[in-house]
Amino acid sequence: MIQIGNTQFSLSDPLVLAALLGGALVMLILILLIMAVRASARSANLAEPLAQQVGQLGLRVQGLSDGQHQLAGGLNHVSEAQAAAQTHLLQLMEKRLSQVSEQMSENLQGSARRTAQSLGDLQQRLQAIDKAQDNITKLSGDVLSLQDILSNKQTRGAFGEIQLTDIVTKALPSDSYSLQHTLSNGRRADCLIHLPNPPGPICIDSKFPLEAYEALRRAKTDWELNEAAKFLRVSVKKHIRDISEKYILDGETADGALMFLPSEAVYAELHANFPELVRDGFAARVWIVSPTTCMATLNTMRAILKDARMREQAGAIRRELGLLFGDVERLGTRVENLDRHFNQASKDISEIKISADKAGRRARRLDNFDFEELAPDADTQIIALSKDS
Repeated sequence: MIQIGNTQFSLSDPLVLAALLGGALVMLILILLIMAVRASARSANLAEPLAQQVGQLGLRVQGLSDGQHQLAGGLNHVSEAQAAAQTHLLQLMEKRLSQVSEQMSENLQGSARRTAQSLGDLQQRLQAIDKAQDNITKLSGDVLSLQDILSNKQTRGAFGEIQLTDIVTKALPSDSYSLQHTLSNGRRADCLIHLPNPPGPICIDSKFPLEAYEALRRAKTDWELNEAAKFLRVSVKKHIRDISEKYILDGETADGALMFLPSEAVYAELHANFPELVRDGFAARVWIVSPTTCMATLNTMRAILKDARMREQAGAIRRELGLLFGDVERLGTRVENLDRHFNQASKDISEIKISADKAGRRARRLDNFDFEELAPDADTQIIALSKDS
């Protein structure tokens, strides 16, 4: 039994049982609701951080999405830039290849032209070499001929005389020397220079001690060298003595003479290794000259001849200067007369211009004069015209 207030209920009563069951059910539902509310509160408390994390995760996902979009745009920009750079690089490479091809073509053409020109120059040089070879062959023949000429004393003497003649004719006027001149003692000098006194006419004789010089050049031992030197000394001293005795004559020639050596090598050998022979020549008043020093000596003689001739012509020059002074004075007088005539002519021309101006004015007045009009002052105009003239 269950007593509620003043009323008792029996548990076996179905209504009581139903009410009890209904109450229990309501209580259970309330308990469940309370538990559900509490669970939902705890779930809400637990879900709040999760929601925040989910929100942050959403933001990160959104950032990743934006970054992915930016990355996609950057990749597209990089791809486009790479494509443009590749295109530009291809164009630049094509242009560079074209320039290189053109430059190589020009270089090849220039090389071909230079090669052709070099081959042409080489051909010309080969032709010049062939011509020089021909000249050398001819010169070899001439040298052999010269050796044949110099091997004979007479032809060697003629060779020296020809060389001396060539030098003298180039250095001196034709009337200042005589070739193969015969002196009063019957000796014939190769050349006689007509110098004034002092020093007087001077003789030049050509000598060529070739055998002694060649022996000196061919010497290999000391004995051969000494023998060749003795031979050269004897030969040169004999030439000096012959020239001193034959071509230096008192009252006819100068007190000295020249010995002409047609070889610079022999001349250099004497001055380098045989100075005593040069001193012997000075003592005998015989001066040894080579082609070079002979030309210098002859040029000095030419200056002496020119000075002597100027002195000879000094009187004539003085007379000509006097005549020239008279001509200059007469020229000055005639110029003064001409100037006076010019002044008179200028004055006459000025007066003629004045008369012409007056005649022109008179003619203009006459042209303006009216002959048909009987003006009372016509006589006055005529008088005025006459006064103006």
